[in-house]
Amino acid sequence: MQPDLQTGTVYSAGAQGVAAQQNKVLRNTYLLLAVSLIPTVIGAAIGTNFINFSFLRASPIMGAIVIMAVFYGWIFMIEKNRNSVLGVGLLLGFTAFLGLMLAPLLQSILSLRNGGQLVMMAAGGTAAVFFALAGIAATTKRDFSFLNKFMLVGFVVIMLAVVAQIFLQSPLMQLVLCGAFIIFSSAAILFQINAIVRGGETNYVSATLTLYVSIYNIFTSLLQILGFVGGDRD
Repeated sequence: MQPDLQTGTVYSAGAQGVAAQQNKVLRNTYLLLAVSLIPTVIGAAIGTNFINFSFLRASPIMGAIVIMAVFYGWIFMIEKNRNSVLGVGLLLGFTAFLGLMLAPLLQSILSLRNGGQLVMMAAGGTAAVFFALAGIAATTKRDFSFLNKFMLVGFVVIMLAVVAQIFLQSPLMQLVLCGAFIIFSSAAILFQINAIVRGGETNYVSATLTLYVSIYNIFTSLLQILGFVGGDRD
């Protein structure tokens, strides 16, 4: 019986095509993720230097509810338009908005004597976590799809805790939430990049959105923890 060399060639070409598509999605995701940081930096700079966020401190509960509504509403619109150029534009606008929302935290941290150092430490720590997890997710043979159930349960638990914290305003609970966000976001990075590499995620706008929000959560959580435990208030 002769081997079907022609069929083998077709299978090989098909596998190469799938691999090329996966690499394209991963490349576009990383590119859009890098670009998305630019509006974030611009928004953070404008918010930190030119906007007074005292209205949020005057009514923290209402402010948190409005921000959460805008946050998830914007995510819904991005996902709805993820296959069009509008989705990319909405994503970049979303990252600028989150840059503005980063300003109150930056203002608080930069008011410390070592605030600039803490911001750099948080940024460096976030970059280290992301690149380490991205490297693992992209090179390992392990399938991280099992994290999907963990993240679903984790999301529900964290959201309930966030709602409770809006009313409680407990410093200890805020630290616990920061730790939970770091763990959850790290799992999301592993899951998302692994899904791209394995062909489970084919839309780079959705993938970028997940990775961006994860990086944002890790950075803000690290910054809050560093500000609490290492802030120089003298």
